[in-house]
Amino acid sequence: MEIGQKEVFILGLICIEFFNKKVMKKIKIILVLTIVLAGYLIISCDTTTIQEIQPVVANPTYNTNIKPLMTAKCTSCHSTNGKYPALANYDQVVDATENGSLLCKIEDQCGEVMPPNGKMLQVFIDMINNWKTQGYAQ
Repeated sequence: MEIGQKEVFILGLICIEFFNKKVMKKIKIILVLTIVLAGYLIISCDTTTIQEIQPVVANPTYNTNIKPLMTAKCTSCHSTNGKYPALANYDQVVDATENGSLLCKIEDQCGEVMPPNGKMLQVFIDMINNWKTQGYAQ
């Protein structure tokens, strides 16, 4: 029995179709798994989770610990010409901590909590309290 060109062509098409279905099924499975994994990572990898499990800085200094925190959380509003209290430099942050206006707001003990997008993580509040207790190291 001789196979002609037409039969070979049809057999080739059948093989290609079979191969495409298997490959497409694998691609679909990989794509779905990738989307599920990406969604899981986006939902589960929250930076606050990492910050919440960090230990409190035992010996914080203004330049290393407090200033970056104030810059990240406070100075966009509480700059030298901004809202009271100003928190743009060492003296201003010490003054606000000493007179109670900073800790009162971030600990949510005197009305409006700061920062406005929600209470600061306890690890940061404890760090500021340590800084105060230890004499405001620069």
